[in-house]
Amino acid sequence: MAPGTAAQGKAQDDAPFRIRSVIVPLIAIIIGVFMVVLDGTAVNVALPKLVTDLHSTLPTLQWIVTGYALAQAAVIPLAGWLSDRYGAKPVFLISVALFTVGSVLCATADSSMLIAFRVLQGLGGGAVLPVAIAYIYRISPPDKVGALMGMMGVPILFAPAIGPVLGGWLVQYASWRYIFLINLPVGIIGLIVGVVGLPAVGRTAVAALDRYGAVLGPLAFAALSYGVSSGATSWTATNTIAGLTIGAVALLAFIVVELRVANPLLELRVFRSLDFSLAIVAQWVGQVALFGALFLVPVFLQQVRGFGAFNTGLAILPQAIAAAVFMPIGGLLFDRIGARPLVTVGLGLVAASTYLLAQVTVSTQASDLILPLALAGAGMGLMFMPLTTHIMNAAPRALVTRVSSLTNALQQVVSGFAIAGLSTILTSRITAHVATAVAAAGAAGHSGPAPTQAVLVRLQHELVTRAVALSFDDTFGVMVVAALIGAALGLLLRRNHATQAATEPQPASAMEAMPSVQAAS
Repeated sequence: MAPGTAAQGKAQDDAPFRIRSVIVPLIAIIIGVFMVVLDGTAVNVALPKLVTDLHSTLPTLQWIVTGYALAQAAVIPLAGWLSDRYGAKPVFLISVALFTVGSVLCATADSSMLIAFRVLQGLGGGAVLPVAIAYIYRISPPDKVGALMGMMGVPILFAPAIGPVLGGWLVQYASWRYIFLINLPVGIIGLIVGVVGLPAVGRTAVAALDRYGAVLGPLAFAALSYGVSSGATSWTATNTIAGLTIGAVALLAFIVVELRVANPLLELRVFRSLDFSLAIVAQWVGQVALFGALFLVPVFLQQVRGFGAFNTGLAILPQAIAAAVFMPIGGLLFDRIGARPLVTVGLGLVAASTYLLAQVTVSTQASDLILPLALAGAGMGLMFMPLTTHIMNAAPRALVTRVSSLTNALQQVVSGFAIAGLSTILTSRITAHVATAVAAAGAAGHSGPAPTQAVLVRLQHELVTRAVALSFDDTFGVMVVAALIGAALGLLLRRNHATQAATEPQPASAMEAMPSVQAAS
């Protein structure tokens, strides 16, 4: 390198970092992530209306959700290799474009084609989040990665909360087709900003695609996602058992293949790092509390309190607002103190929130949920992206794109398992409490003056409603335990600062990076 070029490069490295230098790329990435995450929750509330408008059945149209999720689960494992091979910028932009085109097609489709176009949407949307996380990590200075990841994480927690509000409003006052059409201007803006503002992150010299891994990985994660989502209805159903069996066999084969090939699709050897493994487990446990709150509170409001989709979305807005406020704060604090205290405090707040939610009754109002939901949002905001960034820092920097795909693929399965598991617990507690309530109503009917039929029906309804509310209390109690376990695991994380990444030597290859993975201390 010429002396002048070397001096210029050193001057650029020594120049102070300013947020505005990456604000345009950050906006492009946030637009893409927000659009994809928002669409997933907005579509769910439209299913009853779709059944009516398309003259179909709910089991058939449920594949609008299932097909989308399976397509995402299949493409996520490939996102890291594609990003390394062809560059993060083209992969991200093509994914956003594919999602946008799929959205327009969904808006004009009938019931049969809607499912196919949702799969197309999922293929585009599945790659957006893992590529976005790796993108932000790679363009951020090591001592500012937490702050930028915190900003990028806002739509990840904010969008799921406002999705039902937007979807409910569009279904009630406009048309379900606008849930998809709204993505067209957003997608076009995101693509324009991305083309102009996203830096061309250099491609990595990678070997040919791991063909066996490229088949087994998507098959394993898609089948497991299908199996655990079906488990929310019945763990003994044929489709549940088939999905879990195929997924488990494919996953075992995938692990064997990935540990033997020289250039695997997903680098599973990062699990040699005790700190990485602890952080992943803490993330999984935290997801039980995170997705439990996002899933159970709306179900409680609709089934016990009789709220509609739009009013339910409004009721859970405090959680979204608190998450949006505390997410950037968590990112800034991560750059100063690392993830350990943020994960512990964040999941501690989530535990306090779920404890308060475990006190809900048939008379609970939306205003009664403001404090627990705000605590949940604050806790999630403090710990979510710092823990994700800690996981990135716990792995060799050369593997960031593969680690992002790996963690997102695992999250897809774990989030489905969390919802299915909590659904199973809730159903079993409802069965037990309702049986007790029915027995109590029968006993009341045999003691004292015989009640009229109307009185007996009203008594049974009140007792069953209270029984369902008690079942939610029990299920929220399980989430308290999960959050406390996650907080305890947070205490075991290594003190990991973003500045550490700047001092680590960059290995020539991923395999050379593996010995540098540190255990927790």
